[in-house]
Amino acid sequence: MTTRIEVVGRVSGRRRWTVEQKLTILRDAFGSGGSVRDACERHEVGSGQLYTWRRQAMSGELTGVQPPALPSFAEVEVAGPSAPAMALPQPVSTCGQIGIELPSGVRLTVDAAVDADALTRVLGVLRR
Repeated sequence: MTTRIEVVGRVSGRRRWTVEQKLTILRDAFGSGGSVRDACERHEVGSGQLYTWRRQAMSGELTGVQPPALPSFAEVEVAGPSAPAMALPQPVSTCGQIGIELPSGVRLTVDAAVDADALTRVLGVLRR
């Protein structure tokens, strides 16, 4: 009777992974039908390392490509009504929308073509 023994060895010491290798392993672990456990065993990498690479990939640190910045917001104060001015009609635009939230919880969304005098009057009424 013969007995067969399988020796499973781990790579010891530090290894260097290229960005392409890291991304391939991440796709293997987190892609559709992927499994972190299977990827760890297949590539002999710890799960902590995979999650570190995923965080780096999501922040752009791994590939050097930064994700688009989130829009920032600024507090705006509306001045009192000013003298009426003659304005030419502006073409209606689908972009350039501004969201306004008043302390009362009322929310308004206006676009770049909003009449400033009319908006001032509406905000004056809503403040009361």
